[in-house]
Amino acid sequence: MDSEQATGPGRSLRGRLRDAVHSTGYTAYGAGIGLLAAASLPFGIVVAVLWFLRVGRRLVLPSLAWLRWLSDLERERLRRLGYVVDEPLSPSGSPEEQAADPATRRELGWLVIHGTFGVFLGAVVVQLLLITVHDLAYPLWWQYVGVGEQELLNGLLPASSDSRALLGPLIAVIAFALWFVGAPRLLRWQAEPGLRLLGPPPGTDLSARVAQLTATRAAALDAHTVELRRIERALHDGAQNRVVGVAVLIGAARREVPRDPVRAEEILARAQDTTEDALAELRAVVRSILPPVLENRGLAGAVNALAADCAVPCTVTIDVPVRCPASVEATAYFVVAEALTNVSKHSRADRAEVEVRLDAGRLHVRVSDDGRGSADPADGTGLAGIIRRVEALDGRAWVTSPPGGPTEVGVELPCGS
Repeated sequence: MDSEQATGPGRSLRGRLRDAVHSTGYTAYGAGIGLLAAASLPFGIVVAVLWFLRVGRRLVLPSLAWLRWLSDLERERLRRLGYVVDEPLSPSGSPEEQAADPATRRELGWLVIHGTFGVFLGAVVVQLLLITVHDLAYPLWWQYVGVGEQELLNGLLPASSDSRALLGPLIAVIAFALWFVGAPRLLRWQAEPGLRLLGPPPGTDLSARVAQLTATRAAALDAHTVELRRIERALHDGAQNRVVGVAVLIGAARREVPRDPVRAEEILARAQDTTEDALAELRAVVRSILPPVLENRGLAGAVNALAADCAVPCTVTIDVPVRCPASVEATAYFVVAEALTNVSKHSRADRAEVEVRLDAGRLHVRVSDDGRGSADPADGTGLAGIIRRVEALDGRAWVTSPPGGPTEVGVELPCGS
């Protein structure tokens, strides 16, 4: 097993660097959505003017569909970042009624803000990284480019001499520090308008959310019932039968003591072996309820132990700096355990990978392999149990497994940490 988990300050530094890279990617993606939003603004103004002049009514519905598509892109980006963004009710009725809907007005407000402020923040993050790369190596090649290209700080500082060129690495260090510290914060600023404007308007009927919570509660009860039945079967078919066998053997030994002490000794030895087997099965049942390794070593140690026991070589990446609630850790542990069991038994994979990270108050778990694919929760491979466990905690679970692979099991669990 290859473990990429780190401890102490080194882990924190690598985690923050990973956060900066992660934030840069999502900020750039958000800026791409912002560019589409900015390009839509002039067209939206034209449609509004034509509508006001009573000649552009047919353009309203396609424009609103485009607005909803852009808004859905941003909602999906925010969900990938770990935020919870509920879908507003889709506007209905005539074009005028849909345009006047509060959800549409909120989306229009987001379009204006994200098409300007969001693009600016994305450009800042990307430019800081480009300045770092450009200016760090500037002293090595500045003499080989034209006079018009001998510039530092993204063209703001002419640098056509050795002394000016040596400022490049200093500027690069400052730009890198600003990028390293600022990228996650700028990503949060970029996400803020979407979080405020792309959910249901205040006072919206929350019946859909109530229905979702009702379904989640039902899933929790179903998962609890399934777990109780599993424990009952394990105790009845395993440990209980062995305890009954011990009682029978001890009774046989007592009858043999007066007649054949040697035979009684053999029977007692069998009774002792059966007792040890019963204890082992009881320990297995207890571990399946709440593994002691979670309490003793935390989620990181428990996941590493699972990966070490996996029949397929497994790489582990863990970035969970704090303890999560016990129910969340237990669910994450069983997700990894079940997924790795499927990898060992069904995937025919050469390698597997486990990633566990805590981001924006949600625990993300991903188990992937390079096997044959075609994993289906309906086939009874344990994936359905994973989904039930996760939904019971109001989390999300998905399985991607095209024929030929690769297979990826992903989980997001709400975590109060």
